[in-house]
Amino acid sequence: MNENLPPCPTCSGVYTYEMGTLLVCPECGHEWTPSDDSADRSDEAGEGGGEKVIRDAVGNVLADGDTVTVVKTLKVKGSPSGIKAGTKVRNIRLVDGVDGHDIDCKVDGFGPMQLKSSVVKKA
Repeated sequence: MNENLPPCPTCSGVYTYEMGTLLVCPECGHEWTPSDDSADRSDEAGEGGGEKVIRDAVGNVLADGDTVTVVKTLKVKGSPSGIKAGTKVRNIRLVDGVDGHDIDCKVDGFGPMQLKSSVVKKA
């Protein structure tokens, strides 16, 4: 039945099905278009040299050593104020972090920490 449909890019589930123009995974609930699937594979498999491309909140590609700005106020455990929106973070390092935390950096006044690329924009 779905022998020609690709597995889910999120959980690799094989029970994908079509719903209109989308492909849907019943195991994890991920929905994607077939064109997204081919673009994701080409980015991962060859054109990018096997490296994962990390983008900021507005879609700019990030690289090691960039300066970014925090776009929303972040709560920090153990700190009463947190990191305010607009805080600049210099000299970031891209890592393969846990739970989407893919930026390793040192924030002035807070010390070393990891941030998600979805809460920063390139300065």
